[in-house]
Amino acid sequence: MTLEERLRILLCEDDENLGMLLREYLQAKGYVADLFSDGESGYKAFLKGKYDLCVLDVMMPKKDGFTVAQEIRTVNGEMPIIFLTAKSLKEDILEGFKIGADDYITKPFSMEELVFRIEAILRRVKGKKGKEVTMYQIGNFTFDTQKQVLSIGDKSTKLTTKESELLSLLCSHVNEILERNFALKTIWIDDNYFNARSMDVYITKLRKHLKDDPSIEIINIHGKGYKLIVPEMEMKK
Repeated sequence: MTLEERLRILLCEDDENLGMLLREYLQAKGYVADLFSDGESGYKAFLKGKYDLCVLDVMMPKKDGFTVAQEIRTVNGEMPIIFLTAKSLKEDILEGFKIGADDYITKPFSMEELVFRIEAILRRVKGKKGKEVTMYQIGNFTFDTQKQVLSIGDKSTKLTTKESELLSLLCSHVNEILERNFALKTIWIDDNYFNARSMDVYITKLRKHLKDDPSIEIINIHGKGYKLIVPEMEMKK
């Protein structure tokens, strides 16, 4: 594999020793990894470079990982992001998922675990590109799954990757129950507590996006999952 074909990872970690270890390990695994020791320099590098995934430490000087992630998301809503943190606080983890983290790993962690998670996310991103249905009509909305844009009238909303993945799953199960565990394993790989809470956050976001058409709703089916309810005549694939 040539240097141009290798996947590029932006690595922001203020602990110099850990950062260098991570970079060396990722490079040994065949990735191109660029290391930055603060959020500001990491974000500047992101704007200049072409990356496939970002690994961001939460606690960093100049700009913390959450701030950098939000700025990256405004530039590229599809960029996969993994947060590294020494904290295992639920609030921190949920905050990361609200911003749109693809995964979260708490220190200390094994290098193998990080690479496993990176590979799982990149596989998922690659798999998404081969989807057959690219356009859904949901009531008065049009949903373009490739561009990740939800439109109604002259209003268009660019969805994040997670919002788009979840709405695509709901659309493919329209007026049927989308099982919670199936959705978690399809989008988040793991159906653990934090991912389940994260999915609830995204369901709330989707409800807000769809509120302009009152005939559409996403309801909770207790103990089972969610259902996207659309009047039968108005849902076209």
